[in-house]
Amino acid sequence: MKSEKDLISDYIEKSIQTKKEVSKTRVEIIAQIAKEVVDAYRKGNKVLWFGNGGSAADAQHLACELVSKFYLERKALASIALTTNTSELTAIANDYDFEQVFARQIEALANPGDIVIGISTSGNSPNVIEGIKEAKRLGAITVGFTGATGGKLKGNVDHLLNVPSEETPHIQEAHIMIGHIICYIVENVLFGDKNEK
Repeated sequence: MKSEKDLISDYIEKSIQTKKEVSKTRVEIIAQIAKEVVDAYRKGNKVLWFGNGGSAADAQHLACELVSKFYLERKALASIALTTNTSELTAIANDYDFEQVFARQIEALANPGDIVIGISTSGNSPNVIEGIKEAKRLGAITVGFTGATGGKLKGNVDHLLNVPSEETPHIQEAHIMIGHIICYIVENVLFGDKNEK
């Protein structure tokens, strides 16, 4: 049996390898999504994020980085996690169906040109897929953060960012890194010159 130190080292190494694969194979799509977000903000649009479980936490984390700040002192950016209002989530699940918990909110909040980001490590979460479908119906730009296969989201989003891994924890770790990179690019492109000394 491996020691605790070996288990720790192995885990860290696997996480690093996943991120190295992202660096080798996903830079172009990350840059493309970041450009879409920048363009949306320049046009007065917003970003909506959603997912289940750990991906719900990621949605909240990344929405917060844009509303508050990432690195730079700048104006707040419109960014909403659809996972935070428990009254809405439970009412929609109760009155309609759990598959509609994001779609119903998107119907209320999304406008043409908004960026709607669904996060699902498998790519097969029914409520995330339904949310993306509603976003497309409304003319929003849709993005999927998934694991290697892309699942059913692959055929439904405008931009697929599929992390090259099938291990949920490492996919989620990469999703946060990618989200942080997008926030970093958005801040620097929109506000970098205003923060130069």
